[in-house]
Amino acid sequence: MSQTDKSIHEFDFKLICEYFSSIERQGPGSPDVTAKALSFIDNLTSESKIADIGCGTGGQTMVLAEHTSGHITGIDLFADFIDIFNDSARKKNLQNRVAGIVGTMDDLSFENEALDLIWSEGAIYNIGFERGINEWRKFLKTGGFIAVSEASWFTETRPDEIDRFWKDAYPEIDTIANKIGQMQKAGYIPMAAFVLPENCWTENFYVPQVPAQELFLKKYAGNKAAEDLVRYQRHEAELYNKYKEYYGYVFYIGKKI
Repeated sequence: MSQTDKSIHEFDFKLICEYFSSIERQGPGSPDVTAKALSFIDNLTSESKIADIGCGTGGQTMVLAEHTSGHITGIDLFADFIDIFNDSARKKNLQNRVAGIVGTMDDLSFENEALDLIWSEGAIYNIGFERGINEWRKFLKTGGFIAVSEASWFTETRPDEIDRFWKDAYPEIDTIANKIGQMQKAGYIPMAAFVLPENCWTENFYVPQVPAQELFLKKYAGNKAAEDLVRYQRHEAELYNKYKEYYGYVFYIGKKI
């Protein structure tokens, strides 16, 4: 297997953490998209409890905080991400209602039916979409919402090169219709599903990586693992530019029934 065929999960966690700590977002997205997804969710108040699972450094979480008045807990596996997250909350004077904690999405510490909203942008793939929406459901109050962005196929068929890449990177990638079906089966009313625009991938994710990659390679000159990680990210960006009409991220919003 070549380095460009490796899954991101095969790289060293410490290198991944340092690499992605240097950019504002750890996955495709934008403040406008976060706000749009939030517009499909109602009944949030200052008493609402929100969890951002796989929050990273909190780029989207701070947008959530600016558009809501409830209490938000960010959860991420990487302590360095959480340090940046909490520093951002302090700088924005949000520390009284926004806090990040280190944790894993397959072992959450919330009480059952404690949350009004579960959020996860570009992160549920770590546990799998179907598993995540099923296992996290118990933490939501009846009438509570889940909102996640997820890699999805736009077409029933696609070229072999991109099909192989994504099935290796994330075997659960599927069509929008099938993802909505999984949400219904898990006990949610699908409230909305929309495709993230191209700029979420380009100017908000891949473009900021370019200067970060140069600094990263300079720091780790001669380090094969670091070079392979950058090569993988560059290959992923090339594939997106080549095949973006076949796949992308889709925001799925559901209401627990």
